[in-house]
Amino acid sequence: MDTTSVIRLSVFISVFFIMAMLEVFLPARKSILSRKERWVGNLSMVVFGAVVSRLLVPASLVGVSLWASEKGYGLFNILFASNSTLVSAVLVVVGVLLLDVVIYWQHRLFHTIPLLWRIHKMHHADSHVDTTTGLRFHPIEIVISLGVKTVAVVAFGVPVLAIVIFEVALNGFALFNHANIRLPQKWDDRLSTLIITQRLHRIHHSQAKEESNSNFGFSVSWWDKVFNSFKPRAHESDDKLPIGQRDVPPTKDNASVLSLLRQPFSKPAKD
Repeated sequence: MDTTSVIRLSVFISVFFIMAMLEVFLPARKSILSRKERWVGNLSMVVFGAVVSRLLVPASLVGVSLWASEKGYGLFNILFASNSTLVSAVLVVVGVLLLDVVIYWQHRLFHTIPLLWRIHKMHHADSHVDTTTGLRFHPIEIVISLGVKTVAVVAFGVPVLAIVIFEVALNGFALFNHANIRLPQKWDDRLSTLIITQRLHRIHHSQAKEESNSNFGFSVSWWDKVFNSFKPRAHESDDKLPIGQRDVPPTKDNASVLSLLRQPFSKPAKD
């Protein structure tokens, strides 16, 4: 296992453990289904996604970045072939921001384009939002996302360090803002000026379409503010907000691994 993978796995395990423990002792909401009924399916998705990703891009995004740099591909590699330490640092920051806004728009398009929504809807069909929901993405969505990030890395020549920082942050924030915890409102309001908090992301998981089509950011909240998709409050209080999809009842069968995998291929229902 390479150093990058060790870093990502270490951060993943640490954040997951902390969030899971907080959910046990300080839960914000009560789940209809048991933890076992939901977690088996949700955690299976991250395993399927990791296997498919490794099969399609064995070298990982870091390998893609190194290849692009060696070949001189990408805007950054063309314009800054010989650069100073300061320029390299700036390119890392720009690279992280670039990947983050790309993922923001990818997420928004998954809600806008009907075919992509059918794939992404599996993530939103979770009847309860906790830290494992941040791992519940259909393998097809993982493949598409990997493709989008690969194109961005090659097109812009995103530096390796930027990719490592972004991937670690993306994984960590996905676990953090899906966690079933609630911050004190005054701290939530302060933090939400910069990042997507758990309460803000639960608004994104609301059954109301006008609310689920908001707060698309996985980490920072400023893209939603810049592109007019930020929603600071829902129509219901956080503890009463209806979560999930109306046409996917919270049953054990709907939470099974097989059910999650075949959801995009089921007959679409009117939202």
